[in-house]
Amino acid sequence: MRGRNVLTKARQLRRNQTDAEKRLWQLLRNRQLSGYKFRRQHPIGPYIADFVCLENGVIVELDGGQHMDQQAYDERRSAYLRQHGFCVVRFWNNDVLKNLEGVIHSLTLTLSQREREYKNKE
Repeated sequence: MRGRNVLTKARQLRRNQTDAEKRLWQLLRNRQLSGYKFRRQHPIGPYIADFVCLENGVIVELDGGQHMDQQAYDERRSAYLRQHGFCVVRFWNNDVLKNLEGVIHSLTLTLSQREREYKNKE
């Protein structure tokens, strides 16, 4: 995808969130998770991240059943994002819907680890 197409697709994805995306977004929006700012359906290069904390370089991807059939694509995508300095964290939609507390705990640990790494670089 290029330029305007990526932005159009990102807007479309924001309007048509999955149940898991809606549920997680309710906890990430407005700096509710430990003060970290997240954006949803944010374009990064040719890809659109489900959620991203730009200040710590953490991308959260939620995967549904369709991702079982596109593992090679997901790996190329994750490799591209890692090459651009991002840490990619993946959760299954089912985990968000049935174990949200565990997802939030894992995500909080990743964010605090990345924050420490960024501070050590300074």
